[in-house]
Amino acid sequence: MSTHEAVPVSLAEIARIAGVGRAAVSNWRRRHDSFPTRIGGTDVSPQFSLAEVEQWLRSNGKLGEIGGRELLWPRFEALGSRNESGLAVAEAARRMRSPKARTGRTQLSAPARALVAEAARVGRDEGPRETFEFLLQRWLETHVRQLSTTPPQLAALMARTALAVRLGPARGRLTLLDPACGTGHLVAAAVQEYDGAGWEVLASESDPALAALTAVRLDFLAEDHAIRTRTITADALRDHPFSEAEADIALCNPPFNERDWGYEELATDQRWTHGLPPRTEPELAWVQHVLSHLKPGGAAVVVLPPAVASRKAGRRIRGSLLRTGALRAVVSLPPGSAQPHSVALQLWVLRAAQVGPAAAPPSQDALLVDATQFARPGTREPSPDWDSLGSYVLTAIAALDQPKRKLPQGSVRVPLLDLLDDEVDVTPGRYTAVTAEPSRQELAAQWGEFASLVTDLADQARHLSGLGFETGTAQTTTTVGDLVKAGALTLRAGQQPPDAAAPARGASVPLLTVADLLHDGTPSGSVPAGAAPAIAEEGDVVVTGVARAFKAWVHEGPPMAVGPQLYVLRVDAEKLEGHFLAGCLCAPANGRQAGTHASSSSRVDIRRLQVLQLPLEKQTVYAETFRRLRTFEGLLTAADGSGKGLVRDMRDRLAAGGLTT
Repeated sequence: MSTHEAVPVSLAEIARIAGVGRAAVSNWRRRHDSFPTRIGGTDVSPQFSLAEVEQWLRSNGKLGEIGGRELLWPRFEALGSRNESGLAVAEAARRMRSPKARTGRTQLSAPARALVAEAARVGRDEGPRETFEFLLQRWLETHVRQLSTTPPQLAALMARTALAVRLGPARGRLTLLDPACGTGHLVAAAVQEYDGAGWEVLASESDPALAALTAVRLDFLAEDHAIRTRTITADALRDHPFSEAEADIALCNPPFNERDWGYEELATDQRWTHGLPPRTEPELAWVQHVLSHLKPGGAAVVVLPPAVASRKAGRRIRGSLLRTGALRAVVSLPPGSAQPHSVALQLWVLRAAQVGPAAAPPSQDALLVDATQFARPGTREPSPDWDSLGSYVLTAIAALDQPKRKLPQGSVRVPLLDLLDDEVDVTPGRYTAVTAEPSRQELAAQWGEFASLVTDLADQARHLSGLGFETGTAQTTTTVGDLVKAGALTLRAGQQPPDAAAPARGASVPLLTVADLLHDGTPSGSVPAGAAPAIAEEGDVVVTGVARAFKAWVHEGPPMAVGPQLYVLRVDAEKLEGHFLAGCLCAPANGRQAGTHASSSSRVDIRRLQVLQLPLEKQTVYAETFRRLRTFEGLLTAADGSGKGLVRDMRDRLAAGGLTT
């Protein structure tokens, strides 16, 4: 692959190609005069020629055992277009599987066609499936802000739920439908989870690149699982592919908040048996679409935003779904279960009515399950405890058609008479509040947790109290503005996205505002990534520009947009340590000195904030101490909340009687 054109690669990409850390590449650049010169980018984020980098790595023995696929990806990325690169990955995978395969219908540019041919050769040498999965994963990571995928754990849970709710044998020749398949995560996980031999998988997707990638994924799966697959590029609502198909199971993670879903042209569509979905309720159009494709007794599980359960515009359709027995259960998932990660999404469990004299009458209740308790607060990745979550949900679902079976705590059967009021609100948390006094075992566990927090606090206190400080030594400082001028960091200011900007499909990111920080620090909304001028990536420093909520911290989660009076600082890792910078910035004196007025509502001039001038090695020592101080602060908050909760629960238990001495 030494004939590459001048494809630009960053230091991070060079590190990935060589299988080392970015710091090692920076060292090579400083120590070796022969290291390729910069061809673009900036001093902070330089770019180099892929061909020159490959030649230098080979000449200096730095490639090791890294395969050719690592050298492929920068060329796919250099195609520029998300669609063309995705279609090229799919076409390369087709050629990997079958070298004599005819070229697909999609027209690719000359560079893309040449890249497809080279990628096909690499894939046949290094494994077609492995190479395709590698390229697909890199493509998804590159375009994460524009795409929404279903985690495999959630996909498996949805498939298990659908099979448990479906009336009929759980295995055999089944038809699986996903009308908004994206890149095929949902159907792929379902087939892999159940080894769906003999299944027929029907998938449709309006985006040609996503549909092509799904088709290839399913082709690879068909080699192992003996499934029949059909993937169509079409808008499921407008074009209605598979209009005559009947599915045993339907799984769907539809686009949210799409206003242009075909309201006018589909007004008289026969799928709307429960009522024409309002223009502002596209999710209820998807619900009725999957219901229209179910066989009698067939089941569907759909991922929906929580607002669908309570919005006034959809109450008539929700009421009809309940009265006919089509909506059998609603499950509230913990935040982090799927994109957008800041929202507690819901699973709507649907079942088509049976027909014939043996058909059971519609159920007179619905199962509501609040599984938000399985969140993992404080973790870097906001992912739930999938094992516990899955076990809990399936235990509750197993009792769906067994009225006498005991439900797990947090789940409840609600009579339709209670649900069919003026609101028809099917939000589980509204009906599953727990008010029972804590048990002896629960109190013991709370005391154990509190004791652990106190022990951790004491450990941090011993370390922090032992630190020494020099006196009388003047310390040199600089400002954020000067650091920006020096190229040590970049500064981006958050703004309020325009109201008219509707979230695009798969392109939304959580939005953090000052009001969120004053509440609980959790982003309360989401915005299209393209409408957000400042997005914090992992490792960026976020600073509040208002005195009443002044703070600075290192962002450690997925991409997040920031609103007005919030700022994102991205550091050059060769000049600044993120935690050191955040620690210096969040000093209370900094906020007081940089404020433009004396009141608590005053703005903070971010560029005037002071930062110590220290070499990178010493910054690391300070950064570790700042981390400890932040941990100490977090433990204090946790101990305060845990202690107050313990006092409340102890009072409840004492008031209930039964004290022994």
